[in-house]
Amino acid sequence: MTRLLFFSLALTSVFFSSPLEASKRKLVSDTDNTEGALIRYFISVPPPPDKAGLMESFATQYPQHVSTTWVLGELQALYIQAGKFDQAIAAGDRILAVDPDDLVIAQENLRAAEATKDPAKIRRAANVALTAAARLHASPQEDASFVKQVATYAEYTLYNVASNATPTDRRTEWLEEFAREHPRSPYTPRIRPDLFAAYQHAGHHTRALQLAEEDLRAGTNNADMLLYAATRAYEKRDKTKVTLYAKRLLETLPATPAPQGITDADWSRNKQLKLGIARWMLGVLASQEQRWPDADLHLRAALPLVGQNKDIHAETLYHLGIVNLKLGEARQDTKRLADAVRFNQLCAGIPGTFQSQAKQNAASIRSQYHLQ
Repeated sequence: MTRLLFFSLALTSVFFSSPLEASKRKLVSDTDNTEGALIRYFISVPPPPDKAGLMESFATQYPQHVSTTWVLGELQALYIQAGKFDQAIAAGDRILAVDPDDLVIAQENLRAAEATKDPAKIRRAANVALTAAARLHASPQEDASFVKQVATYAEYTLYNVASNATPTDRRTEWLEEFAREHPRSPYTPRIRPDLFAAYQHAGHHTRALQLAEEDLRAGTNNADMLLYAATRAYEKRDKTKVTLYAKRLLETLPATPAPQGITDADWSRNKQLKLGIARWMLGVLASQEQRWPDADLHLRAALPLVGQNKDIHAETLYHLGIVNLKLGEARQDTKRLADAVRFNQLCAGIPGTFQSQAKQNAASIRSQYHLQ
C-alpha cells in the first residue's frame, strides 16, 4: 500500500511565513517512487551539495507533480540567496503560471527583480504582484494586511522606477501610466511635480504648462509650477495670469518648508530667487502700466534677490531708474531723482540690452536736474 508522508510547508520552507500560503505548494513525498525519493533527498540533513541543480531537474522532469510548485518555491529561495536573481524570477514565474495568486512568490519575484536593477523586469514583477493583490483583496480567506502590504510596496516600486527612469521620454510615459492606472495610490499625488519636471526636461512646454495650471486649479501651490506658469504668462504678456500666479507665489512660498533632500541653506537661496523673480515680473508690469508706487515697491524688493541673473538684474535696475524719475518729477523729490541716476548708472555697468539707454538716461537726468 502506498504510504504518503505529508510535510507542513511551515516546517520545511526556508522563507514562507504568510497565512496566505497555508494551502499552497504542498510537499508530498511518496515513498514508493523515484519522485518521492528525490524529495526526501532534497530535505535531508545535511542537504545534498547540488540541491539547486537537483531541484531544477526535478521541476523540469516532473512538471505536473503535486510537489513541483513547492520545489520551485525552495528553488527560488536558493537562487535569491545565491544572488542568481534572473533564475529566481524564472522559478517564481513557473509557480505563478500554475497559481497566479501566490502572492508570496510574486513578492519574492519583485524583490529579485529589484536586485537586478533592470527597470523593465521590476515593472513587470510589480504589476504581477499588484494584479494578484487586487484579486485577493476581496477574498475573506486571505490575510488582508499582507495583501495591502504587498500592494503598497508594489505601487511604490512602480512609482520609484517611473520617477527615476531614463531617458526622459520613458520617464514621462511611465509616470503618465502610473497616474492613469493607480489614481487612488498614496504615491499618485507625488506624480504631478515629477511629471512636470520630466516635461520641462524633455522640452514639452505645452504639456508642462497644462500640468502646472491643473496643479494651480487644485490649489496645491507648488512653487516651481507657480513660477513656471507665471513666467510663461509673462512671455505671452498675459497680465492677468502673471499677477495671479506671481502674487500667489509671494503669499505661499515664504512659509513652504525645504523639500526632502535639500538643505535649509540651499532652499533659502532657491526660495529667495523665486520670490525675486515674482517681484520683478510684478514690478515691470506695474512700470509698463505707469503704476509708479507699485512698481517701486516690487522692484526694490526684487533687487537684492535677483543679482545672480544678469538680465533680470539689469532690467530691474533699468525700470527702477524710470520709476524713480517719474516719482521724483511728480513730487519734486530730489532724493528720488538721485536714485534714478544711481539705478541707471548701475544698469549701465551691466553689458546687455539696457546698458546703452541706461547710460544716456543717467546723463540726461543729471544734466536736467543739475545733479552730481
